[in-house]
Amino acid sequence: MNIIETQNLTRRYGRTEAVHELNLAVPTGSVFALLGANGAGKTTTLKVLMNLLPPTMGSASVLGVDSRRLGERERAQIGYVSENQEMPLWMTVRQLLDYCRPFYPTWDRALEATLLKQFDLPENRKLAHLSRGMLMKAALLSSLAYRPKLLVLDEPFSGLDALVRDEFIKGVLEVSTHGEWTVVVSSHDIDEVDRLADRVAMLDAGRLRLNETTEALQGRFRRVEVTGAPAELAPIPDWLDWSRAGALTRFVDTRYAGEASERGWRERFGNAPITAQPMSLREIFMALARANRAEAREKSA
Repeated sequence: MNIIETQNLTRRYGRTEAVHELNLAVPTGSVFALLGANGAGKTTTLKVLMNLLPPTMGSASVLGVDSRRLGERERAQIGYVSENQEMPLWMTVRQLLDYCRPFYPTWDRALEATLLKQFDLPENRKLAHLSRGMLMKAALLSSLAYRPKLLVLDEPFSGLDALVRDEFIKGVLEVSTHGEWTVVVSSHDIDEVDRLADRVAMLDAGRLRLNETTEALQGRFRRVEVTGAPAELAPIPDWLDWSRAGALTRFVDTRYAGEASERGWRERFGNAPITAQPMSLREIFMALARANRAEAREKSA
């Protein structure tokens, strides 16, 4: 079952198309990362899903409801934290929690207390006097304490130091151990997403480039180095980042399939020494981003 589905979802700002015919499915219970460079369409997509913006064309369903018809019942099951989120800065942390609690029948006071301690939030300090990191933790706490079925995080790590990021991630993981829920996190900070996500989608210029589990994605990408390959050899379509430096040839195989791929390399490169290494999510993202940019340049030439 999918907690989010889109069909040809499109959003335009005047003549600019921020999201183009997006067909996306987010499985219930997954930690789903929406990756892309700044301007790729991530935030616009989330705003349409949360009914903060209407779609220009197409449709989306969230919790089984058309995103344009999300009501009080659905919103009580959705947590939303954004880097640009407006907060009642005149309230203290305690006042914020006291204010939010009555709106959510599923609010868990024990979890509230656990996260308050874990985040080391000063209960009696006004939000206006908190650091950016503390403010983001307060926003996260107020979105986690009622155990939402769906938690949406839009660029939550932007501007946070390493310690706060670690505490933020631990807070998300704290709730995930207590039942089935779904997290959708939009970010260009790949290292942090790599610690959370079990499924990844990549947007480029509003278009979906991939959508698969992190296990499958990392399983099919390999960084390959060949020493002494014939200079006249050229890459095949599934190889990215092809480069030569002296006797060393490097490329990324995007369709690695174990021994079958290795036999194919040997057939192509003969007896030249070959090494292959798994790739991190960041390395995969960068290879794909470079390929997408090169493709865009060719189309505009």
